[in-house]
Amino acid sequence: MDWSTPTWWWLAAGVLVAAELLSGTFYLLMLALGCAAGAVLAHAGAGPEAQWTVAALCGAGATAIWHYRRASAPRSAPIDRNRDANLDIGEHVSVTAWGDDRRTRVQYRGAGWNARLAPDAPAAPGAHEIVAVQGNELILAPTPTKPN
Repeated sequence: MDWSTPTWWWLAAGVLVAAELLSGTFYLLMLALGCAAGAVLAHAGAGPEAQWTVAALCGAGATAIWHYRRASAPRSAPIDRNRDANLDIGEHVSVTAWGDDRRTRVQYRGAGWNARLAPDAPAAPGAHEIVAVQGNELILAPTPTKPN
């Protein structure tokens, strides 16, 4: 069986796509894009040097663009402080008193919860906001007052 040059390029692209599906590495799709560009040039009758050059430039360029895009994207908050992962973040509770160890017990969602004061927050009773959830313990900070 004699395979043409474009067939080899498409085979390489397919192998890279399959490897990406197994590994979850999106960068392999960018390299597959480069192989597809090489296949298109092979179909157009370009020489091997042009095919390899364009495939390398497309694959490396797409990889660099994707890497830059991911690096410049805003990072999400850590999982214990991320409202997208835990809808309790940002909710409000009322604290009657703090213990000497900066811990208390609060009522939240119809149940008693252990709560701890966030670092550098003043230990004062009143309205507090949930800023993190660590295990089954709420981390609280005083609710910021809104200026009039």
